[in-house]
Amino acid sequence: MGMDALIQILSAAIGTFGFAIAFNIRGKKVFFAAFGGFLGWVLFLLFGLFLESEVIRYLIVSVAVSLYGELMARFLKTPTTLFSVVCLVPLVPGGGLYYTMTNALSGNLAGFIERGTSTLSLAAALSLGVVLVNTSVVYIKRHFIGKKQ
Repeated sequence: MGMDALIQILSAAIGTFGFAIAFNIRGKKVFFAAFGGFLGWVLFLLFGLFLESEVIRYLIVSVAVSLYGELMARFLKTPTTLFSVVCLVPLVPGGGLYYTMTNALSGNLAGFIERGTSTLSLAAALSLGVVLVNTSVVYIKRHFIGKKQ
């Protein structure tokens, strides 16, 4: 990884730190949230070295970051949603949404459909990763941890 990757990783951490403050996360929790954004982007770049599909990378990283969020929420006694939302901010396909809308407004239907489909796929992968982790945690808590012996 070169200087470009380092800048991307630091930007992800700083951006996540900013969103954590905006979401009213305080104290040491803000650093754990920033680390989640850092971790997510590091994993995204690492998986990019051997996975060609961006959608698959988004799904895998979303699962990993959601697991991190679940663990940190338990460890720091904080609602999971705070970490789930804030730590995934660097992965939100904002550029794809921008170019989708640019194509729509300029009348480029083919570009709109292409970019829109790609952006929706990435957003769906992020959502699916969060849902998989959250439903798995609920299932495990209900069926294994919550059982009385």
